[in-house]
Amino acid sequence: MQFSKLGNSDISVSSFCLGCMSFGDPASKMHDWTLNPVETENIVKHALDLGINFFDTANCYSAGTSEEYLGRAIKNSIARDKVVIATKVYFNEGHLSKEAIEREINGSLKRLGTDYVDLYVIHRYDYQTPIEETMETLDKLVKAGKVRALGASAMYGYQFFNLQLATQKNGWTPFVSMQNHYNLLYREDERELIPICEQFNVALTPYSPLAAGRLSRLDWHAKTLRSQTDKVAISKYDSTEQNDRLIVERVAKLAEKYSVTMTQISLAWLFAKGVTAPIIGATKSNYLDDAVGSLSVSLTVEDVAYLDELYKPHKIVGAL
Repeated sequence: MQFSKLGNSDISVSSFCLGCMSFGDPASKMHDWTLNPVETENIVKHALDLGINFFDTANCYSAGTSEEYLGRAIKNSIARDKVVIATKVYFNEGHLSKEAIEREINGSLKRLGTDYVDLYVIHRYDYQTPIEETMETLDKLVKAGKVRALGASAMYGYQFFNLQLATQKNGWTPFVSMQNHYNLLYREDERELIPICEQFNVALTPYSPLAAGRLSRLDWHAKTLRSQTDKVAISKYDSTEQNDRLIVERVAKLAEKYSVTMTQISLAWLFAKGVTAPIIGATKSNYLDDAVGSLSVSLTVEDVAYLDELYKPHKIVGAL
């Protein structure tokens, strides 16, 4: 496993982050394919065995049970200071208001069974709450020791720029990571958001790096429970299937050329683009093994250009 600093922070993270949206009680009505506590612990332990130290969840995943399952698995598997735990705030009453953030961080800490989180991520941009109120509140969490560093997720470039600008003007804690929607089939953030992240030395930790599995196989539709019931993924990708299948075919051709998997080519492309740690939402141990294998794949400049060539602009997906 390889490690790097999370943006300008002193937090060292593995080249992969284990996404925990797949952990939690299905009775929460969020997803049907979530893992129970025992299955969650098995995946977490396997990730740790592979050298992965970075775990990402959210207060809204399976009504908080994702945080509960992750916290329990960490406690049973490894010392708290050996892992980096990220959780999020926004999809809750009050969004990013002072009252909401203070309430939600305490709820997350309780469910995770810890007195601090390493990375606290704002899940979306809040149009109702003044930027200054949000950023001052987040800064106080850092100063209070409840949070080590701050991250953001899925928004327009100008919004992220203004948030960072507010921290500079007021001496508050800036963001060190951006969890954006980025993969070979969705590259709209290359226009503005990613260059802004580069300007501020903000680490990229993209979600959906394999486009909900579409970059890991030639068959666009899989017969898994998730593929058949994940309405969000369907809305993200199926409207552009005709052109994007051509990109998937190129991934397959490069995978054959290098005798590796399509997953490994797709992730190697992200690393070639400067990504720090893609978020892998694995529900099976072999999916993690496959992903980690991408660290041994080096794409040439020509390979990257070959994969890039057929992309066409998409409608914005992720930013609200």
